[in-house]
Amino acid sequence: MTPSRNTLPFWLSAPSLLLTMAFVALPLVMTLSLSLYPYDLTTGIGDGMTLTNYRDIVIDEYFHAIFARTFGMAMLVTVICILIGLPEAYVLSRLSSRWRSVSLVIVLGPLLISVVVRTLGWAVLLGNEGILNNALRAIGIIDEPIRLMFTFTGTVVALVHVLVPFMVLAIWASLQKLDPATEHAAESLGANQITILRRIVFPQVIPGVLSGSLIVFALSASAFATPAIIGGRRLKVVPTTIYDEFLGSLNWPLGAALAVTLLVIVLTCSLAMNRFVEWRYRQVFQ
Repeated sequence: MTPSRNTLPFWLSAPSLLLTMAFVALPLVMTLSLSLYPYDLTTGIGDGMTLTNYRDIVIDEYFHAIFARTFGMAMLVTVICILIGLPEAYVLSRLSSRWRSVSLVIVLGPLLISVVVRTLGWAVLLGNEGILNNALRAIGIIDEPIRLMFTFTGTVVALVHVLVPFMVLAIWASLQKLDPATEHAAESLGANQITILRRIVFPQVIPGVLSGSLIVFALSASAFATPAIIGGRRLKVVPTTIYDEFLGSLNWPLGAALAVTLLVIVLTCSLAMNRFVEWRYRQVFQ
């Protein structure tokens, strides 16, 4: 006689599953179905199903440029976050427990403030009459203000500030698994600090770097508030274009098609990166 299967875990997880279905899965299904409807400027959303909206995204060079800008920006933000987060996380892991607590509060501080408030702070800093330009003019470095608002550069700077804590935390968590004895052994055998970092430390934190890159890339590709405030109307990315299609042009099916396309691309990149992270983890730790 086969033992009865314990169904208690399924019943315990049922409420969260129902909430996920109601607030995540159902809106996604509705967005997908909306993207399949036609749209006319005079009559609005039409009847029947069509792939016209996706065809327009595929053949229109305007959307090609927007998607290229969005994912180019996401990749650049990810690379900069790695360059900043890797040494910061390494220093953080080497601090005493007292100073590590203080440093963690500093690193996590930006996450405790609304992203809109943080972005508005960068708008105050980067504006033509902002703190940065006024300070540079006061000390005589520039005569004319450096244009950073409503530019690609300004948006990247603001996004890096918003997202670098995620990279630091991912790498720092990976560094917690690093055995300090391996570094001491390499040092006793005559390896210098650069060799220790290159041959011992960095290979073992690659899973953390890749995990942080996955988070930062997904968040920067789907970011809305920062590109909308710092980039403005001049710098179109996919999230701001979706907003314009829904609330500006009232072309809800095209906006939904853009949202679904963005979701599919980000999910595809995330799944591919996740497989690579798992493979690299097995290579390093097994």
